[in-house]
Amino acid sequence: MVRVSPVPGNYTLNHHGSHRGLLWSPGGSSAGRGVDAIVVPTVRHPAYLEQAADLAQVLGCTMVTLHSGQWTSAARAAQRLRDDIDLIAIDVPEPAHLHLPCWETSRLLAGTVFARRTDLSAKRNLALMLSHMIGWSRILFLDDDITGLNPDDVRRASGLLDTHNAVGLQINGFPDNSVVCHAYRQAGGRQQSFIGGGALTVEVTRSNSFFPDIYNDDWLFLLDGDKWLQPTAVTGQVVQHPYDPFRTPDRARAEELGDVLAEGIYWLLDQDRSIMDADQDYWTSFLVKRGLFIRNVLEMVAADELEPNEKARRIAALKGALGRLALITPALCESYLQAWTADRRRWQRHVELLETRQRRADALAALSRRGSPRLAWQSRRPSRKPAASASFAGHT
Repeated sequence: MVRVSPVPGNYTLNHHGSHRGLLWSPGGSSAGRGVDAIVVPTVRHPAYLEQAADLAQVLGCTMVTLHSGQWTSAARAAQRLRDDIDLIAIDVPEPAHLHLPCWETSRLLAGTVFARRTDLSAKRNLALMLSHMIGWSRILFLDDDITGLNPDDVRRASGLLDTHNAVGLQINGFPDNSVVCHAYRQAGGRQQSFIGGGALTVEVTRSNSFFPDIYNDDWLFLLDGDKWLQPTAVTGQVVQHPYDPFRTPDRARAEELGDVLAEGIYWLLDQDRSIMDADQDYWTSFLVKRGLFIRNVLEMVAADELEPNEKARRIAALKGALGRLALITPALCESYLQAWTADRRRWQRHVELLETRQRRADALAALSRRGSPRLAWQSRRPSRKPAASASFAGHT
């Protein structure tokens, strides 16, 4: 097994275009037993879930779908997806109704322009809770825009979980980058993708991390407290559906704080330094680097031969990121990491108090906060098994 070496030229004075040197890559690793469950947080039509359902059928594992938004629901998924898989489809309400810790990181950003407006992190944390309560040890997180799924790649990733806490499948197709890094790469910069929650196998019983409610929550999940990365590897590959990163500058604005925190921490890791080094002095210097980098990308885009409307969209997105960057202070970055450290301890206590080896229905009921309506869910086992199919949508 060997460390992946960064591609020469990916590091510049103000930006690291690759963090792949932090990962281990297998040298002919053996296949493992597979995973206990495939978890897909989704906001898209259930048709987007069909490849993941095919993968679950081949691997003989449970498929967990976590639904929110107007285009999808647990009932629609149960109706649409093949009936020879073990399916748990859950309608996820507002995070306030979920039996999750009250995050200090979320309170820090509440009521500010930095507060996140998606439920992706909550869905991922729900899946971790469900795994602990049911007794799953190995799960595969998949985003609903991931295709090109290969069962052998998942089995190899599972084999690596014998010695690693998390193993990512390399995301090919449309690059998995932030808006700023998309603009940099498309203007000619050397930019790679890192692994992330879009295609990530996790050894639940060994990893004690959580997904904070911020962009790049998966990069923060991979960290080992205030030290370094958890034992993490990469193998195989998947494909991401294309999307338009420059459709609105709001996307770049929403990503900027999470991008600053993640890129700043991983910059330290690239240099074999500790997360403990990320104090206010460090963030002061890193925020200067970040501003210079975005301005450099603006210059690259301005000099690029693009159709005028396309150039204007990219410039607007980069200016949106630069405007949001101006509101990020070294004190905020340091305070966020302090809150994140406290939240890690809070999450570990929360998990320790969960009742394990529960029946499926009891575990699903325990995902709701006390006093809130129970989650609506559908559970369906393969017809070839003796267990009858079941569905539930109850209220307290």
